[in-house]
Amino acid sequence: MRIGIPKEVKVLEGRVALIPAAAAELVKYGHEVNIQSNAGRLSGYTDDDYSAVGLQIQPDAKSLYESAEMIVKVKEPLDVDLAHLTKDHILFSYLHLAAEPELMKKLQGIGLTAVAFETVEEKNGYLPLLAPMSDIAGRIATQVGAQLLYHPQGGKGILLGGLPAVERGKVVVLGGGVAGGNAATVAAGLGANVTVFDRDRDKLARMRAIGPNVTGLYPFSDAIKKSVLDADLVIGAVLITGERAPHLVDADTVRHMQDGSVIIDISVDQGGCIETTKPTNYETPTFVWEGIVHFGVTNMPGAVPRSSSQALSAALIPYVLQLAEKGCKSTAALSAGVNVEGGNIIHPALITLAA
Repeated sequence: MRIGIPKEVKVLEGRVALIPAAAAELVKYGHEVNIQSNAGRLSGYTDDDYSAVGLQIQPDAKSLYESAEMIVKVKEPLDVDLAHLTKDHILFSYLHLAAEPELMKKLQGIGLTAVAFETVEEKNGYLPLLAPMSDIAGRIATQVGAQLLYHPQGGKGILLGGLPAVERGKVVVLGGGVAGGNAATVAAGLGANVTVFDRDRDKLARMRAIGPNVTGLYPFSDAIKKSVLDADLVIGAVLITGERAPHLVDADTVRHMQDGSVIIDISVDQGGCIETTKPTNYETPTFVWEGIVHFGVTNMPGAVPRSSSQALSAALIPYVLQLAEKGCKSTAALSAGVNVEGGNIIHPALITLAA
């Protein structure tokens, strides 16, 4: 199959879908792989690095898309990408269509097959292509949150972990999955008092096992509200595969938080689990609403493109090979990843949304 890797166009997005070592695996199995010039530059990989493992370098996006049957990219296509996509393409990338109904309609109109990284799902419910970026986003969320609490950044002016004679900061994490678990681990490591909410008792047990400064609670509405109102940093990390994230924190609760508190909603790609969340980017990552600093960057792992590209490539390459050699219905996991096919909405969560 002819596979194309375009340069990402989202604001300050430095990731590349496949690093040279991963792309070389495709070449080894007889696939023709093209990459747009400088697609890997911000991740630390040159065109020469890709040429050395057998890739063809295409000078621009038009040439890249025309050269490929399957497009493998990181983030959802923007209008400049959509202009090059045709009904004959297979698109394999993060899509998050539950939060992007207009993009869903555009992909339907093109008539292509769109397979979403975030809905490729193994039998045990594991999301193998979302997990590595959730690992990174969870860690970034706490690191960024700690900095946003600094007074010059608009925060309330506290050191998240505290120190002798100083109170520890209070962190609330909504969701104890991969992203939330990483956020809680980093926050606990800094010394903060951490409360994690999740419905799954096993996840709560894992959160408690992080350390004595971590509490795991069931997400009763009153319990969430009480904890959020007392929090210095709130991290949203709720995920329902393929669906729009439910709002666990309403605007009135945010309005009554302490001025200078910080909200970071990792769920923003799926619409956000905090009502006041809105998408931002790394050029203007934050906004203040009713005195509360919000961070809603929709490509959080893009801040560390080299690490992110390496992690994503390792998870991605087996599925790209399966898709290229056997098609999108060859395994149950890939079938679950199909969101749009031939103008039709395929994923059950999106069918409900589109109805």
